[in-house]
Amino acid sequence: MTEPPDPQTFSVDGVAAPLRYPTFRRIWLASLLSNLGILIQGVGAAWAMTEMTSSADKVALVQTALLLPVMLIAVPAGAIADMYDRRTVTLVALSIALCGATALTALDWSEVTTPDLLLVLCFVVGGGMALMGPAWSSSVSEQVPPKTLPAAIALNGISYNIARSFGPAVGGIVVATAGAGAAFAINAFLYLPLIVALFLWKRVAEPSRLPREHLSRAIVSGVRYIANSPSIKIVVARTMITGVVGSALQALMPLVARDLLHGGAQTYGIMLGAFGLGAVVGALNIGEMRRRMSGEAAVRACTLSMSGAIAAVALSHNSVLTAAALVLAGAVWTIVWTLFNIGVQLSAPRWVAGRSVAAWQAAFSGGLAVGSWGWGRLTDAVGVDITLLVSAGLMLLLPLLGRWLRMPAITERGEDAEMLADPKVRLPLTYRSGPLVVELEYRVASENARAFHNVMQDVQLYRKRNGAYGWSIARDIADPELWTERYHCPTWLDYLRQRNRWTQSERALDEKAMAFHIGPEPVRIRRMLERPFGSVRWKDDVPNRAASEL
Repeated sequence: MTEPPDPQTFSVDGVAAPLRYPTFRRIWLASLLSNLGILIQGVGAAWAMTEMTSSADKVALVQTALLLPVMLIAVPAGAIADMYDRRTVTLVALSIALCGATALTALDWSEVTTPDLLLVLCFVVGGGMALMGPAWSSSVSEQVPPKTLPAAIALNGISYNIARSFGPAVGGIVVATAGAGAAFAINAFLYLPLIVALFLWKRVAEPSRLPREHLSRAIVSGVRYIANSPSIKIVVARTMITGVVGSALQALMPLVARDLLHGGAQTYGIMLGAFGLGAVVGALNIGEMRRRMSGEAAVRACTLSMSGAIAAVALSHNSVLTAAALVLAGAVWTIVWTLFNIGVQLSAPRWVAGRSVAAWQAAFSGGLAVGSWGWGRLTDAVGVDITLLVSAGLMLLLPLLGRWLRMPAITERGEDAEMLADPKVRLPLTYRSGPLVVELEYRVASENARAFHNVMQDVQLYRKRNGAYGWSIARDIADPELWTERYHCPTWLDYLRQRNRWTQSERALDEKAMAFHIGPEPVRIRRMLERPFGSVRWKDDVPNRAASEL
């Protein structure tokens, strides 16, 4: 449930429309400050490592340490975001990141920081942000109405990129004048406004009438949903590959400033600021690009432009030319990631939104982390300029992925359908009773057989991603008009969940399959307990808890 819009502020349409909602506006402004602090800390950590060691491998590992936790814990974090109050999860995650930033500050001021210790504490900060990411991203849909969700997602990207447009430059000045410890301290302080804004958010959650999933089952449910959702799989795959190929520019930015431009911390901050400025320009034009181009065409155009920008950075030794190339790189980089993010969030229903976002973030951060490590190793061998040219060449080839992994055409999020009443049963059941076998008998005219079979292949996908397994469709050889759909659910509780996870589009698909049915009788549905003895009660002397559980 979202708050009504504030009619006195931000009444414009377009990308600023979500700012009319007070909760989103308050959290968004606080997140802008938090993003500023994170970027200032990133400059401090990268430059501190540059001063402690001359190894390009170690410098690139700073970004890996910040991003690797997202790849490692994103799926559990997504399950936690869907299982618990997303506001509470975000507050806990921010507290972890705050502790890491505070420890970095104390150790730097005590002059006991080592390269390995810096990486460990960056990993702690990254761990807090990894836990926060799915809950933070999926909670946006609870702060604004569905029609403004794409704009809200874009605004969150704009928040980060506004901070990036001048945060690194500020970070460079802070590091140059007061040292890396001051950058760590500023980051710790700027977490506080976001913590306060989240405390003020009066989140209204709709209680579920079914028990909460256990963490392990929630993870399995999320993986199963993504595995049976073609649109999400395509976006996740494109995200991972693009992250690996395109991570060279950001991972090696300190070395670009030091080795190619022969500058210091301020030059590094200015170059990051140019990249962030371009990112703001790109984020402000995402809506227009989505109106004018398909998702696949926009991604292709951006990757080609990114290739040219990386090549220009590799060949340039002039700060002005490098900054101009970074403005272009920042614009197209932001557009690509925002398109991927929107594609995932619009493809996932509310019950699995956190886990779907987590999979995307794992692919995104995993690609950047692995790519940063690889590009750092290559830089030690061949140098910064050659490494960037290799990255640009591979980026030039990325549009070919569209031949096999074409971006899905999704314009709005699939909203949850109305909950179904539980089926009437006479056998006493507990939530753990199972496995359950479900059979549906359709009678379909022979001339419609192939069309019906094609529709049922789509039905198979949504049945599986919502909790079913062992799905099959069979045609009676003695009565060709008779078709039987059959699938399993692990327990009675899983079946109840499966019935109430449908979106409106999935419900429409089910009705499309039902429309093929002919004859005076409706589609016949059988629900059978596969283990009728030993599944209702674990032991003969254990009381039957079916009545209390149901």
